[in-house]
Amino acid sequence: MVRHDAPYGLLERVFFDVKKLAMAINMAVIPVAGRGTRLLPVAKSQPKEMLPVGRKPVVQYVVEELARCGLGRLLFVTGPGKTAIENHFDIDAELIDHLRATGKEELLEELAFERADLEYFYTRQRRQLGLGHAVLCAKAVVGREPFVVALGDSIIGLNAQSRVVRVMIDQFEESGADAVIALEEVPDEDVVRYGIAVPRGAAAEVFELADIVEKPDVGEVNSNLAVAARYVLSPRIFDCLENTPPDRRGEIQLTDAIRMLIQQGRRVLGVRLSRSQTRFDIGNFGSYFEAFVDFALADPQYGEALQAHLRRKLALDAEAGSEAEPCG
Repeated sequence: MVRHDAPYGLLERVFFDVKKLAMAINMAVIPVAGRGTRLLPVAKSQPKEMLPVGRKPVVQYVVEELARCGLGRLLFVTGPGKTAIENHFDIDAELIDHLRATGKEELLEELAFERADLEYFYTRQRRQLGLGHAVLCAKAVVGREPFVVALGDSIIGLNAQSRVVRVMIDQFEESGADAVIALEEVPDEDVVRYGIAVPRGAAAEVFELADIVEKPDVGEVNSNLAVAARYVLSPRIFDCLENTPPDRRGEIQLTDAIRMLIQQGRRVLGVRLSRSQTRFDIGNFGSYFEAFVDFALADPQYGEALQAHLRRKLALDAEAGSEAEPCG
């Protein structure tokens, strides 16, 4: 029975708690359909998201990051040649039995992504029509719930220890925004390669966006804050994606749909990555090599020996270079 003399503040708090519970975000969309042409030939027969970085494939770090931030339902948007991802996250009972029978149970800890509380779903992006189109392919599964988007080829923080997605979810739920985007500073000369956010006023750790532009021309925007592979989105984004025209390459860009939200008067927030939350973008050989070296050097078992090897090699190379210098 409801007490009619209950304090209004109490009823208001109960309503707010129920509303917040209903908004709780538990779904992450992980686009992994890209062909990885900048990583050929190594990505010809295996997904770039399955390339090893240290001891684990790239996409496993992404999943572990999302699970650490409290997300339990993971939807992969896949494409041709991506079945290795589904196999990787499947439960391999024979492997588990083999490890137990051979006294290698400690290796089971490396299979933590097989946790029973994580649910995996898969859908196809049948045509390569851009990131926005990949997210739109998730609509039938996501429905009318808010959700996270985490690019499957980008690791946030060394060994994916970042909790920026948790911060973004909290900001989304507390502010009533329709989108929250992770952002990082990039060199001015690289602005033309990214989606760039324009702050409304000063750019603090969390700030509102006045605009966002996909790969702006030189001088088009006065900002170097680039989208950093993590988003929290309301289902309104699907309406915008359905009405976003393709760009000159025939692709539907998620950045353009988020820009449409801003132009409709919806609130879009940016969250800056801290200096300790480096983004490792496994999109080309240069960034892939750097990521592998950083993770290998941080390995608790082999990192110290690898550092010693690199020091010896660099010293030998320097010595060889000095001996090769012609005499004056």
